[in-house]
Amino acid sequence: MRIEAYLFFNGRCEEAIEFYRKALGAEVQMLMRNKDAPEKPPPGMLPPGTDDKVMHANLRVGSSVLMVSDGRCNGQPEFRGFSLSLDAANEAEAERMFSALADGGTVQMPLAKTFWSPKFGMVADRFGVGWMVSVPPA
Repeated sequence: MRIEAYLFFNGRCEEAIEFYRKALGAEVQMLMRNKDAPEKPPPGMLPPGTDDKVMHANLRVGSSVLMVSDGRCNGQPEFRGFSLSLDAANEAEAERMFSALADGGTVQMPLAKTFWSPKFGMVADRFGVGWMVSVPPA
């Protein structure tokens, strides 16, 4: 059994995909737009003009899959009560990823040495997704 995160960006998914490509090296494995669905959604499910929005996409980030969507395109995305955790191979990679995720976001805990990691920090990216970046202890 696996647990994988599924994030709904409420109309900003394409922007998020491009951001994660640059920040984390994410690779799009699959992308389907609303107009490509084999069946149309029930009336009122999606606002007019959302045919080109992302219905579903799989992003490969390292050895993990992050699923993303524009969802119902009903406003700003809200991400509360969780953070995604990234293990960096080394301190330089942690610095690079943390800095990239912080661009346009909010640093919640600067990247620094802790008793459990040579580098650990917390940041909410420009979409409000919480990330914990750490280097595993040697």
